[in-house]
Amino acid sequence: MARPDPNISDFRPVIRQLDETAINRIAAGEVVERPASAVKELVENAVDAGATRIDIDIAEGGKTLIRVADNGCGIADQDLTLALSRHATSKIDGSDLLNIQSFGFRGEALASLAAVGRLTLSSRVAGADGAEITVEGGRFGPVGPAALQPGTRVSVANLFYATPARLKFLRSDRAETQAISDVVKRLAMAEPSVAFTLRDTGTGRTLFQVHAEQGDLFTALRGRLGQIMGRDFVDNAVAVDADRDGLRLTGFAGLPTYSRGAAVAQYVFVNGRPVKDKLLLGALRGAYADFLSRDRHPAVAVFIDCDPERVDVNVHPAKAEVRFREPGLVRGLVVSGVRHALAGAGHRASTTVSDAALGAFQAPTGPRVYQMDRTPQGPMRMAEPQARFDHAPSARMEPVAEDAAPPQGPLGAARAQLHENYILAQSENGLVIVDAHAAHERLVYEKLKAQMAVNGVASQALLVPEIVNLSDSDAAALLSQSDALAQFGLTIEPFGEGAVAVQTTPAILGHFDVQAMILDIVDELSDSGTTANVQGKIDAILSRVACHGSVRTGRRMTADEMNALLRDMEATPHSGQCNHGRPTYVSLAMADIEKLFGRS
Repeated sequence: MARPDPNISDFRPVIRQLDETAINRIAAGEVVERPASAVKELVENAVDAGATRIDIDIAEGGKTLIRVADNGCGIADQDLTLALSRHATSKIDGSDLLNIQSFGFRGEALASLAAVGRLTLSSRVAGADGAEITVEGGRFGPVGPAALQPGTRVSVANLFYATPARLKFLRSDRAETQAISDVVKRLAMAEPSVAFTLRDTGTGRTLFQVHAEQGDLFTALRGRLGQIMGRDFVDNAVAVDADRDGLRLTGFAGLPTYSRGAAVAQYVFVNGRPVKDKLLLGALRGAYADFLSRDRHPAVAVFIDCDPERVDVNVHPAKAEVRFREPGLVRGLVVSGVRHALAGAGHRASTTVSDAALGAFQAPTGPRVYQMDRTPQGPMRMAEPQARFDHAPSARMEPVAEDAAPPQGPLGAARAQLHENYILAQSENGLVIVDAHAAHERLVYEKLKAQMAVNGVASQALLVPEIVNLSDSDAAALLSQSDALAQFGLTIEPFGEGAVAVQTTPAILGHFDVQAMILDIVDELSDSGTTANVQGKIDAILSRVACHGSVRTGRRMTADEMNALLRDMEATPHSGQCNHGRPTYVSLAMADIEKLFGRS
């Protein structure tokens, strides 16, 4: 007798249409993840409305109150109800989802907020009376009169009160407040001509405030970044302005010596929209790969502008991710644009290096007491010397002729060598201490790269071609880049299904694991669509060669050699840091030196 199959049941699920309230609450889970998401959507709406002033008030990390008021164009009273309907927007007409010219376009934010909280929308169009409407958990109230200046005010009380389970996943008030502050700061960077104020009504504190900036693009952006990222950043950053095939890259990139221990100061914008994109962040790492070690991270704020049809911003409801039609072109622009800007900085190092040196020189905190001011205790006695040297101090002084010319160049003239490595130079306005080995290492490295750029990368033929088995898709992706790889001395050919034959490799790499490098390149292609891995390996080899070919610590240099090194540093880009991102010199102004001795 056949037994009934336990996996077969007479039960048949019923397909039903969810009501509008449930639909909006589900959508809210994607659009409004936390209070910061709500603030982002509302502030973006205010910017799209042409506002020049945006005020944000929050309470308890945005959980009990979020209020965003602007002086934008406003919403007519007859459109208030429609504005709160799902997929209702003034930004697009729905005919072209690629030509997005605004922050918002999905028409989901207000409807989602109205579905999960108590929302009041008040607005006034210039020349008309104000009006407002209140929605609680998706239930609409009537439209009534409201007193306010032209613009719009959106208040959300008790966010997620209609979906209390979401409240359990929120973090502390402090953490949520910090997330809101970060969102507002990013949007403020994107809109220097707009004034922003963020207040915590619970504590009465103003958390963030910036005034509208005036001037051209770089002047306004420099002022706004100085307010948000700090004056140290703009003082130690170079302007970036590059374009390629209709793409433009602008912004500011911090000097390599002004780096951070974590990637917390990297801000990227696409057509004015703050994004967190793996391709762009990877491009920034590539741009600084020649200057920073892996445990250091650059500080940057860069903006990519292009035809909206060349980038898809409709990848995720939160619009934090984008997809470029030509990712390789975008990555190449970021890498080359940032590197070109850094090259323009020449030998310049960040001022924070000198500040750190001064801090190390400072005496312990407290009032300064000089020996002449001390009151002797008991009979005065001759003090015994406290400093003794087991060996003679390792320092040499270069004689200076009485008729010698004054120091020339920003790095001055060599006056001494300390511990057979550090050059002490006198500049026109102070003192310069140079790490001779680190500086020369950078100079040799840059010369090797320049020679390779002129003569190309020599290749070495393999006696027996190396066969590397890959998947069909990986092999196709690798072979599509064969011309680019050949420029670096790596020649590959197809070898049956899912395999490639490596015929030549870069001669400078010597003997190495060919298969491992091919797999690394495949991984990089899948991640960024470029072949920078080979160039990175070659640069790493050049860096090691430069290290072995540079002035060694312990060698005594003549005055001519030291001065020649200083002049080469002044003429060579990136000489302000070694190949690992450490500074090659410290500059101290006379005013700072005099402060150390209480002469100011």
